[in-house]
Amino acid sequence: MATLNLTSSDTSAFMLMGIPGLEAAHMWFSIPLATCYIIDLLGNFMVLLVVGKEQTLHKPMYLLLCMLALTDIAMSTSVVPKALSIFWFNLRNITVGGCFTQTFILNAVSVIYSSVLLTMAFDRYIAICIPLRYTTVITNGRVAKLGFLGLIRAVLFILPMPLLLTRLPYCDKRFIPNTYCDHMAVAKISCGDITFNRIYGLVITLVVIELDVTLIAISYGLIIRAVLRMSSKTAYQKALNTCTAHICVMLISYSSCLFSSLSYRFGQGIASHIHVILDNFYITVPPMLNPIIYGVKTKELRDKVGKYTCRM
Repeated sequence: MATLNLTSSDTSAFMLMGIPGLEAAHMWFSIPLATCYIIDLLGNFMVLLVVGKEQTLHKPMYLLLCMLALTDIAMSTSVVPKALSIFWFNLRNITVGGCFTQTFILNAVSVIYSSVLLTMAFDRYIAICIPLRYTTVITNGRVAKLGFLGLIRAVLFILPMPLLLTRLPYCDKRFIPNTYCDHMAVAKISCGDITFNRIYGLVITLVVIELDVTLIAISYGLIIRAVLRMSSKTAYQKALNTCTAHICVMLISYSSCLFSSLSYRFGQGIASHIHVILDNFYITVPPMLNPIIYGVKTKELRDKVGKYTCRM
């Protein structure tokens, strides 16, 4: 194993410690992490390939699936390669600029991810509650514009995070107890006052994530009301089936995201290695499961993926 080569005089880098207290088991943790990452890349790139190749899938719903696939790839790729380099080669150093950039990318992608899920909920609401207006309200152009607005929102909300980290003083302890540069994990190693960082991170969680969850809940409340009023059992089952995949993705994504975010601020009694394991769960498992869930629950996509798989 390589030795820890970061000293207190090194002001140009931080050191990622991996999973504190479980360093001897890093190689074992790398196996499920690498497996999830490979499945994530294969599944999401397959979605992008199939939707891109098939003209019949050039619809708003599948454009949203492509957006979700891109955010899944970006989220895991911003973290997993560096984590594996820690587990396999003990390459723990990360430059200050690289650390702050990773913080920005990861959090910005998380906000974009939430925007995509919100847009998908709106898409399902229109499809079920106002089906006759679906083709005029939900168009590829409008979905693309909503995706761009989600990108702008992410940049505006998240850009202050690395800027807030740059204003903090970092003394001798430059060891980050994680596999990546989480905003609060970096702030906690500072020897300055991080009250504003805590407040801003919490505000982002409440304003962005909680607002999106609330709007999604309202959409599904209206959807459930519309579904219960359907007289046809076939229409009832079809409507529920179109929402099942989205609901599964939301439950997995938001529950792990909120727990990871809030536990850093209020979970002082949780062991640090538990924090890190849950953080890596949030980064790798939802992106891996999303294409599987949509592939299983969306017949048209499943059939097209099957066709391409048989050709290989």
